Amino acid sequence: MPATISKPMIPAVGAQCPGTPDRQTTNGSELRLNISVVFTSVNATLGALRAAGALASRLHARITLVVPEVVSYQLPLDKPPVQHDWNERRFHVLASKNSVETVVRFYLCRDRDETLARVLEPHSLIVIGGKKRWWPTAESRLAARLRNLGHEVILAGTGPVA
Repeated sequence: MPATISKPMIPAVGAQCPGTPDRQTTNGSELRLNISVVFTSVNATLGALRAAGALASRLHARITLVVPEVVSYQLPLDKPPVQHDWNERRFHVLASKNSVETVVRFYLCRDRDETLARVLEPHSLIVIGGKKRWWPTAESRLAARLRNLGHEVILAGTGPVA
């Protein structure tokens, strides 16, 4: 099983946004395709990781699990309400279920959509999990916003159509 790398939580503040996912090389100069999975909920993200894993194994790609951690304005941005160690263990377990190289990136932010717009590479391939519904869901609306920014988005359904 490929190693799972867990990055520290990175505050995504203002115009300066450290920790932008970088392009990976495998053996010197060969660029690898990156598939970004955006965390929405545990069950939805597990479904998205399964779909991204199947796609990544066929395309010899890697997966970046992007976790925007929204911090309330009542708290300092570098002091999220959930302990970093607990989050790191939780996402390490999620990512380790994949047989494809998976990197986890945490972003402490005030606005999830603004942070995603800044940290995702232009024209990224993104997988978002969510329940299949005939009406718009939070995940389908997020997918539409990311498509409007020029990304290719796959909405991976995680349940029966209701």
